[in-house]
Amino acid sequence: MIIKNIKVYGEDQTFKEGWVRIQDGIFSEVCRKESEDDSLYRPAPSVKDGGEIIDGGGSYAIPGLIDMHFHGCMGYDFCDGTKEAIEAIAKYQASVGVAAIAPATMTLPVKELEAILSTAAEYKKEPHPGAELAGINMEGPFISREKKGAQDERHIISCKKDICRRFLYASGGLVRFVGIAPESSSDALEFIREMKEEVKISLAHTNADYDTAKAAFDAGACHAVHLFNAMPAFTHRAPGVIGAVSDSPHVNAEIICDGIHVHPSAVRAAFRMFGPDRMILISDSMRAAGMPDGRYTLGGLEVDVRGKRASLVSDGALAGSVTNLMDCMKTAVKEMGIPLETAVACASRNPARALGIYDTYGSITPGKKGFLVLLDESLEVKRVLGTGYF
Repeated sequence: MIIKNIKVYGEDQTFKEGWVRIQDGIFSEVCRKESEDDSLYRPAPSVKDGGEIIDGGGSYAIPGLIDMHFHGCMGYDFCDGTKEAIEAIAKYQASVGVAAIAPATMTLPVKELEAILSTAAEYKKEPHPGAELAGINMEGPFISREKKGAQDERHIISCKKDICRRFLYASGGLVRFVGIAPESSSDALEFIREMKEEVKISLAHTNADYDTAKAAFDAGACHAVHLFNAMPAFTHRAPGVIGAVSDSPHVNAEIICDGIHVHPSAVRAAFRMFGPDRMILISDSMRAAGMPDGRYTLGGLEVDVRGKRASLVSDGALAGSVTNLMDCMKTAVKEMGIPLETAVACASRNPARALGIYDTYGSITPGKKGFLVLLDESLEVKRVLGTGYF
């Protein structure tokens, strides 16, 4: 398959006129015109040389996105703990241009989480249509009661190495991140120093002050879950987790750009503060994504969905988003002023690197999985291309 007449997004984070060949589900050739008089540029092969040829009509061509923090969509949640739920989620994600996923767990009983992780491990052993299950992001249960958000505080526990290892074992190695609130356990720094050799540690749903968060990052934690949300506010005398992230160059930060969770000005400020190489766009979507308004559940708690807002019935707290990652990326560009070239990297390259799958996903590069998304000038998805995804 050859896709021609497209603006190909490159690893240099620019769009250039060119064409792409996908063969046996892999990018086999990528040709971009470096300049108007580029003597090395080769036109796209003819039909007899290239098999099926698709005219992209001048579309933007970007790699499939990677959502490394979300809970569900289309009425399903990863924590439903069934292969049916994972497959339905994966199909929807692929349909909107997401090539790989690392769904997040909620705060649930330990044995229930083990069962959910075991199901994911079994799912991973067989081929399935849709986005690839590339990992799992454990948002709970090692979190803070003060910043629990839409998590069920009845199941919150302190971080324990033995329990963490039970999770890693149950997942068959799929767990990529384990979130903790470092202020909630006297053993948090020891936990980080030892467990960082087995899994990446993030700060999630935490009420840590600057010093506590910075100590956690210095100990080896390397990730901040949904920046600004479920953490102390950044102020000039108490910079909190956000200040600690800023002062820790090895730490990446997730951010939800659905237009509800974070004000556009705060999004722009975060990009200036941390730089685009450390920012990761996530959707944090729950089971209502792709579904009509109504009442749903998240982690066993009832949620009301109205438009783009999902709120707990009990206290009105935000309960994830109902916006998929592609639409979050579009919102970041069209409503928040983030350049398209930057937003694409933060929704593909950066999460791929964080998950350790950049050798397979995250760019349109020969040898990587041939998942290609065509966008029109309004950034609407025109077509999703990739062998074996649907």
